[in-house]
Amino acid sequence: MNTPSRHTLLGAGGVIARELTDALRAQGAHVRLVSRRVHPAPTGAEHVVADLLDAEAVDRAVAGSDVVHLVAGLRYDTAVWQAEWPRVMANAIEACLRHGARLAFFDNVYAYGRVDGPMTEDTPFNPCSRKGEVRAAIATSLLDAMRHRGLTALIARSADFYGPGAGNSLIEAVVMARLRAGKTPQWVGNPNAVHSFTYTPDAGAALARLALEPSAWGQTWHLPTSPEAMTGERLVRLANELAGRPHRMQVAPRWLLRAMGWFVPILRENDEMMYQFEHDYRFDSRKIERAFGLRATGYREGLQRTLASAG
Repeated sequence: MNTPSRHTLLGAGGVIARELTDALRAQGAHVRLVSRRVHPAPTGAEHVVADLLDAEAVDRAVAGSDVVHLVAGLRYDTAVWQAEWPRVMANAIEACLRHGARLAFFDNVYAYGRVDGPMTEDTPFNPCSRKGEVRAAIATSLLDAMRHRGLTALIARSADFYGPGAGNSLIEAVVMARLRAGKTPQWVGNPNAVHSFTYTPDAGAALARLALEPSAWGQTWHLPTSPEAMTGERLVRLANELAGRPHRMQVAPRWLLRAMGWFVPILRENDEMMYQFEHDYRFDSRKIERAFGLRATGYREGLQRTLASAG
């Protein structure tokens, strides 16, 4: 592997950035963490405060980088995404082109829309939500810069994720946190629908591996995700077992979630994404597994480690 030594993480306040930082530092890379607010930086990592909406600030943060990782998470609000994501992506692209850096974009699957069958790297964009339209547009702008402007980049997609420290994940909010508090786990949507989840330490390690593999650039990759056909009911049953609790689960009906959305903004914002929990959501990561021999952590082990964490 060719090991670029200088990696800059744009939007470095989340769990994916933490896992990626650990994986890169294990390879001896210099890591620069860029975020809007000051966050504690691991020993040996540099921290830079910059607003990703400020083109000049992004340009300064990217200067001197070999690889830039766009791992930002914006506030979960459609209007915010529509206004800010195109600017964040444009600023990252322009800075990388100016400084000759490669750009790795950590993406989700919203652009695919509802897919009958497994989602693969060849699945076309067909968004069925406003947030999906935003994700399709910014991914397309990145692909255009790769094809027509000479940008070296890659896209790495994850399913919904879970893991130690993933406080904003669905599994943490409705299952793990409630089990730790002695409460009954919950689920949303159809508990019998298949739904893939990516374990965050697997995602971070794979993102680092892709950045260090010359053959990975110029492509889209799905990050390692267990192929086990996990449903909400099976996942909650397994979590109860690992917690030493009898199997109980509460399922909130769609009408109740919509009613609650009048008072809880995050539920209102999530309503258009409920198709992901009412129908099968199968994420296929065989491409990266075959190319680099990576394997996903099984759900039993991942859930056990997540349950034992502080959330």
